[in-house]
Amino acid sequence: MYKQVQTIMDLKTENAAIADESKFEYKRILTGDRPTGPLHLGHYAGSLKNRVRLQDKYETFILIADIQALTTNFEHPEKLKDNIFLVALDNLSAGIDPNLSTIVIQSMIPEISELTTFFSMLISINPLKHNPTIKTEAKERGYEELTYGFLGYPVSQTADIAVFKADLVPVGIDQLPHIELARKIIRKFNELYCGKLVEPYALIDKFPRLVGLDGNLKMSKSYGNAINLSDDYDSIKTKIRSALTDKNRIHPTDRGNPDICTIYSYHRAFSDENLIKETEYNCKNGKIGCVKCKDNLFEVIKKLLEPMNERRAYYLDNKDEIWDILLTGTAKAKAIASETIKEVKESMKMLYILP
Repeated sequence: MYKQVQTIMDLKTENAAIADESKFEYKRILTGDRPTGPLHLGHYAGSLKNRVRLQDKYETFILIADIQALTTNFEHPEKLKDNIFLVALDNLSAGIDPNLSTIVIQSMIPEISELTTFFSMLISINPLKHNPTIKTEAKERGYEELTYGFLGYPVSQTADIAVFKADLVPVGIDQLPHIELARKIIRKFNELYCGKLVEPYALIDKFPRLVGLDGNLKMSKSYGNAINLSDDYDSIKTKIRSALTDKNRIHPTDRGNPDICTIYSYHRAFSDENLIKETEYNCKNGKIGCVKCKDNLFEVIKKLLEPMNERRAYYLDNKDEIWDILLTGTAKAKAIASETIKEVKESMKMLYILP
């Protein structure tokens, strides 16, 4: 007789899904990027900056999720190789140390796909359709019909986390439903099969999400409103000069409202406290024009990117080193994934022939 499996039908918020570092000892982090093109300042503010900081504290795995990139770019898989290189280059340029962090190519870990299939048996379609992150992205992209892969993205993400037994997953608050769902799937697996997979906790990123240069939505390369980490200084200055500010300010002496100004939001993300306060005061009191404010921001961004550009120049002169880092990291990750999938099959009584 086949065992009737109870599926997961709800997605209620679990406060326990958010990490409390004062109460628990966490050891391993999983984070990553979909290789859909170069990374931008929004990625840096929202994840890369935090990622660089955390690698000194935790065993860090950075997944370049090329399979998941196909959920929105399945028509052009030929672009993946170049994009994998670009994402790895951006991570290394931002300060990721390959001696501290393990960078992994997702498609070279077949155990992830295998575990995704097992996990897909434990969840019904409804909670996936009603996942707020999936609904938001589908609306933003204008999808009227969802592919199986797009709808099942959270299940694949759960397999990413579980196969490496990650304790923590750094995410923005909008990604919390994915972690809640991952915990439910993993808990259901453990209950059904007496498994010992790790239930992950969300480590909430406290850094701001950047709006786009146009002031709308989020900063995104697909919206054409981003400053890429790899942009040259002239391009960055031009983009900053084009950014939306307070529309009601006509003259430099007009009093402005920094709270609705895109440039001020960037100052808050990247400038020091003194410059933030000075910018806010001068804007509100008509003591600085938007052009000068934008030039001040450019100098801040230039200073931020200078050490990144030095590391970028090194790796561009040593491209083979990037591929070596990827192959070494993927081999290390595959050894862990192989052990996990063996344990999964033992729990499910599916290890029919011992390897």
